[in-house]
Amino acid sequence: MKIQVLSLFPEMFEGVFGSSILKKAQESGRAKLEVINFRDYSESKHKQVDDYPYGGGAGMVLKPEPLFAAVDAVKHQTAKSPRVLLMCPQGERFSQQKAEELAKEEALIIICGHYEGYDERIREHLVTDEISIGDFVLTGGEIAAMTVVDSVVRLLPDVLGKQASHEQDSFSTGLLEHPHYTRPADFNGMKVPEVLLSGNHAKIEQWRREESLKRTFERRPDLLESATLTEQDLAFLETLKN
Repeated sequence: MKIQVLSLFPEMFEGVFGSSILKKAQESGRAKLEVINFRDYSESKHKQVDDYPYGGGAGMVLKPEPLFAAVDAVKHQTAKSPRVLLMCPQGERFSQQKAEELAKEEALIIICGHYEGYDERIREHLVTDEISIGDFVLTGGEIAAMTVVDSVVRLLPDVLGKQASHEQDSFSTGLLEHPHYTRPADFNGMKVPEVLLSGNHAKIEQWRREESLKRTFERRPDLLESATLTEQDLAFLETLKN
């Protein structure tokens, strides 16, 4: 996968893209990550990328010309027409399901905004997806873009080593993930549940499913409304409610 990020502050990505899983994904050839300063595509004398909003108001608005030029130039570097993501608080709420959808693409372009907002023509004619990572406002789209890139790249084949590493993640199954334990089995009197030491894989899977249901019921009951649940799951949830 090729991911190209358009940002006015490309230096912000150096540590994130050069560390941990994202670094390994690039070294293995599973992902190619590039950050491009779209100020370079401004044709004004002083490389201006923003201007005052028509009609007045506070803040500055990103101009359409530099971003249209940057996206056009980047698109010519990819074999297929890439999805163009706009990071903004007005966009679709980002989710694990959206990450899984984007991970199937061969190329992505991510636009990071700054200042007061975008010229509306950018939204209407340039992007394919508008994405928000939550109901809050950041100084710019860079941190949000890092979040999207990390969540997508870790889903690519062989990036995490084992496919199952992400298949049971919170939200991948529609539920929150079950608890995890490791050695020692007894730490200062705090013991690992006996079922995990039993070697009975059927009972372990049942325990994990029930713990996942319980954690979701207690912390994010809204997720249960859209989760795929079996008759056994529904019966267990009924016992929790009672």
